[in-house]
Amino acid sequence: MGLYHPTREEIQIADVLHALSDPQRLSIVCKLAHDTEPRRCGGFELEVTKSTLTHHFRVLREAGVIHQHEAGTARLNSLRREDLQARFPGLLDAVLAAAKLATAMPAGASREGEPKASSIAPSAA
Repeated sequence: MGLYHPTREEIQIADVLHALSDPQRLSIVCKLAHDTEPRRCGGFELEVTKSTLTHHFRVLREAGVIHQHEAGTARLNSLRREDLQARFPGLLDAVLAAAKLATAMPAGASREGEPKASSIAPSAA
């Protein structure tokens, strides 16, 4: 039995956003966005267990973010860029740009004009 992949029409925004909300899964998507060829599951260099990595790939696949196919004993992954663009124009590009910006900023930094999270005092209610 093959792996489940939703059709383009079945891809739901809530599932995609949930899949992209995890930093490990977002890292996988960012790496796939720069690849011209499908990448093996073991080629992502994430510091998680194999079972956790399998879970992340399943969430991404079932949300319609990636496509997986088997080649011998390997599972190859590719980004479903065209399907995501057709369903939610601009979403993937916006997420990738935000992820790039977030990784370029030092921890605890804020964009110009925005208060740092640590400098915002909780309101007394």
